[in-house]
Amino acid sequence: MFFESAQTEETPPAPMPPELPHWLGPPLAERGVILPVELTLGRSDHVALHLPFVRAYTTGCAFEAELALRQGGLTPTDFLDLHVMALYNPPQFRSRAGEPLPDRLLRWGVRFRDGTKLTTLDRRDRGAEGPLLAAMSEGQGRTASLHAGVRLWLWPLPPPEPFELAVEWPLAGIALTFTELDGAAIAAAGARSAAYWP
Repeated sequence: MFFESAQTEETPPAPMPPELPHWLGPPLAERGVILPVELTLGRSDHVALHLPFVRAYTTGCAFEAELALRQGGLTPTDFLDLHVMALYNPPQFRSRAGEPLPDRLLRWGVRFRDGTKLTTLDRRDRGAEGPLLAAMSEGQGRTASLHAGVRLWLWPLPPPEPFELAVEWPLAGIALTFTELDGAAIAAAGARSAAYWP
């Protein structure tokens, strides 16, 4: 026998954790459907933001954005700020009403045809009663470059009509930019998403 248990007595299986609320993120037991989009969301001399695909689920969709950074003529301090914000952009930035947002803050949002707007800066307490856009970051880099990923979770699925994904990052030289997405294609992909197990 190749694999052998070091344990001699059986232990009862751990109880299954409860299913997470739909607004918190993609369903863990669902595959999702990948919808290729291959869109450039923004670009400057130091940063490129790219959206290769959207993964749609029955309850919402994830935008898997890629961030590529290069130092170029940036000071080490400014480049370090870009690194930090790309990797650890706070999911919810807290500021006082009326205060300007810091230039180093990477901002994401969506805007629907009816004028509804959601951003990753919206304040949410535990639980959610309406649509939500949340961000999670990950990445790897070297001294003068960085490749990072940001997953944006939009709950629920968008309406079946065009809507816009917005991004702005003043420190990186990315002005407020809107990119149109096909809500009907995303909603249809979400309807095809299936569980890993029947």
